[in-house]
Amino acid sequence: MAKNKLNKNWLHDHINDPYVKLAQKEGYRARAVYKLKEIDESEKLIKADQVIVDLGCTPGSWSQYVRNKLAGLAGGGIRGTIIGLDMLPMEPIADVHFIQGDFREQRVLRQLEVLLDGRKVDLVLSDMAPNLSGIAVADAARMEHIIDLAIEFSQIHMKPSGALLVKCFNGSGYSQIVEKFRQEFKIVTQKKPKASRDKSSEIFLLGKALKNPL
Repeated sequence: MAKNKLNKNWLHDHINDPYVKLAQKEGYRARAVYKLKEIDESEKLIKADQVIVDLGCTPGSWSQYVRNKLAGLAGGGIRGTIIGLDMLPMEPIADVHFIQGDFREQRVLRQLEVLLDGRKVDLVLSDMAPNLSGIAVADAARMEHIIDLAIEFSQIHMKPSGALLVKCFNGSGYSQIVEKFRQEFKIVTQKKPKASRDKSSEIFLLGKALKNPL
């Protein structure tokens, strides 16, 4: 019974959520887009002619936002390159190159290298999160693992002057993740956008300028 009540409460909150309504109105696939929008507007992350990688991009609202920011060429098209990676399928988005698979696999990395064509990435975005079990220690370890993968990806593929934005949770293990970011990036900023639900411990970490590119 408690689970049903929880689901009903979530559904009620979701249906009445102003960001859900705004996403539907503006044609975005998820309310998460407004988290990226707010961070981008304050940090000026997304600029014309950049190469941008969206890790864990499905359903695609972040890639949609990036695409809209880079649009504006006469006759359509964008100024820049957007590459989305996810293990889950994603409905196509105009001008977004999508690779389905685990970005640790050679097959996926080969496809990525073809698209990059020798270029380094300006901005890596990650809205990835593990399936939460409710066991704080286990969930913290899973989150840390995902962020380690995003950092490692950035060290290999990103320009030394580039930026990495990741989602994490402000709870068990969070201070270790922040410390790890400080070891790897010259500038580290913590962001809690208004579109993050009040009850959520979700927080975003932004790292700029790699200290140890591979």
